Order: sequence, then structure tokens, then C-alpha cells
Amino acid sequence: MSRDKRKGKRENLEPADTIQVSEAVRAEIVAHARDEAPRECCGLLVGHGTVIEECVRSRNVDPNPNRYEVDPLLHIATNRRLRGSGRAVIGAYHSHPHSAAEPSASDRAEAYYPEFVWVIVSLAVPQSAAVAAFRLETDRFVELTVETAP
Repeated sequence: MSRDKRKGKRENLEPADTIQVSEAVRAEIVAHARDEAPRECCGLLVGHGTVIEECVRSRNVDPNPNRYEVDPLLHIATNRRLRGSGRAVIGAYHSHPHSAAEPSASDRAEAYYPEFVWVIVSLAVPQSAAVAAFRLETDRFVELTVETAP
């Protein structure tokens, strides 16, 4: 049985093993992570289907430097801005300044949008930041292949 039939049709992201991210968006996410280090950074991912076309920096409203929370007012404002554009908030990103680009237990516990793409950038090796993407399936994250688009 296809993932589509098991999970139901996803509104913003079709089940896929690959997402596309432009080099400019990837660079902006990494720059945001470096700008906020040693705190975790966070933001929203905008696009359609499996294509991420834009990232929107958020203020991290969580006071704990090792956790993140996207500003809910930014999320609402971004959804409003995108109405009628054919684009949507399709995910979120955050950084792990000192650990691998893998979801933590708190990342899983606070993943409230199963249709999202979750991107994590690791600065554990600052000169070669690692970027990984995941999709939430039932009770676990599944890693996606990240393709760089022009």
C-alpha cells in the first residue's frame, strides 16, 4: 500500500523521499544558525509540494538556549502573507549548535505538525555545517534526501 493511502493525502507535502532546497535558502538557514549561536535558531520554510523556496527567520521565543520555539505571531503573519499565492508554510527549521543534525527527544515531543518538513542544521563542526531534513511518521522522524536546486 502506498504511503499516500496509509497516511492520507497531506495538504502541503506529498509523501516523498526527497526535498529540494535552493542553495540560497540553505545558505540563509546556515547563516541564521551562525548568527544565533550558541543559542538555537529557528524559522519557517515556505514553498509548495517538496520544494522549499524561502526561509523566514523567527525570533526564538524559548528562553532556554538549547531549545527553540518559533514566534507564533510570525507563523500567523506568514500564513496570511501567503494566502492566495499557491505557496504555504511547509516546514520549520532550527539549529543544533553543539550536536548532530538529528532530531532530539524534545524535537520529537514538540513536533506538532506531522505534515511539515523539519530541517535541522548542525554547527558541531562550524566550518562545514550539516543540514538534514525529516518528516514525521506516526511516532518517529524519517530522514529525507536534500537536493540542492539552483
